[in-house]
Amino acid sequence: MTVIARHPVAIRPPALLSGDGVRLVSPASWFDPQKVNIGMEAMRKIGYRPELGSNALARYGQYSAGSPEQRLEDLHAAFADPGVRAIICNRGGYGSVELLAGLDLELVRRNPKVLVGCSDITSLQTWLHDATGLVVFHGPMSAGDFARENGVDIPSWQSALSQDRPWELGPNAGLRVLRTGRAEGKFYGGCLSMLVASLGTPYEVKTENTVLFFEDVGAKPYQIDRMMMQLRLAGKLNPVRGIVFGQMKDCVQPGAAEDLLDAVILRALADFSGPIAIGLRSGHVTERNITLPIGVACELDLTETPTLRFTEPAVTCSAENAGAK
Repeated sequence: MTVIARHPVAIRPPALLSGDGVRLVSPASWFDPQKVNIGMEAMRKIGYRPELGSNALARYGQYSAGSPEQRLEDLHAAFADPGVRAIICNRGGYGSVELLAGLDLELVRRNPKVLVGCSDITSLQTWLHDATGLVVFHGPMSAGDFARENGVDIPSWQSALSQDRPWELGPNAGLRVLRTGRAEGKFYGGCLSMLVASLGTPYEVKTENTVLFFEDVGAKPYQIDRMMMQLRLAGKLNPVRGIVFGQMKDCVQPGAAEDLLDAVILRALADFSGPIAIGLRSGHVTERNITLPIGVACELDLTETPTLRFTEPAVTCSAENAGAK
């Protein structure tokens, strides 16, 4: 298998503004169509013009939203369409990894767009960023968060997607300190199990000089310990400068102490010298899913008030897209 070399320069997509066209695609599993209809109505109220990809409601096999070819067709069509300003995934589940080998990376690099998703979409997003430099966004999806009341954190959505200036998150975003300190690096990561699943493949995640973000759902503490060990043994934590865990929804051991996960994380990362936070409300969350830019510079400050600062914008409001030449 031939894999295109990773592009070293970050590409910021054009900002998403009121009135812009949004294409909803399904790179992974199928879903209840009624939920995406509710999500589309929520997007219209914000001011966007949402539309479904041609194959977004297709079903293939036991759980896929269309065949790999259909899902790739929708994704490529969304990047190629000049009327589409943002691509929002309908849901995760499983299947994004099936698309990686067939992605037209040059098409993506020539046509940078906002791409938002989480969960299984991590496989698609980290590879697209690593291979093309495109800044992508870990955040709410249309048939999930947009389809439920209070499912989307609007301030972070607007800061990440619509403003070409730095911004920050603090305790209101759920951040809690596990180990104090400060770190600077590229914000990177996503769903922990998807990041671990990339190891040993041509699409293995690149963690050098990053503030690394991990989140997951329903994984017991010992399973999280095991995944952290796999990352350690693969050398993926050595070049990391700071670590932020998400809300880690339902990542509990029945009958165990409430602080078991905290203790397991600190033990698993005993050899890691950087600052560690937990609780960032993005991905698998109970409410108000926060939008995070993957691929931009940030500062994790856990010395006093826990703060995650994005020190450069994730999008551009100019006609020329930095790096997309």
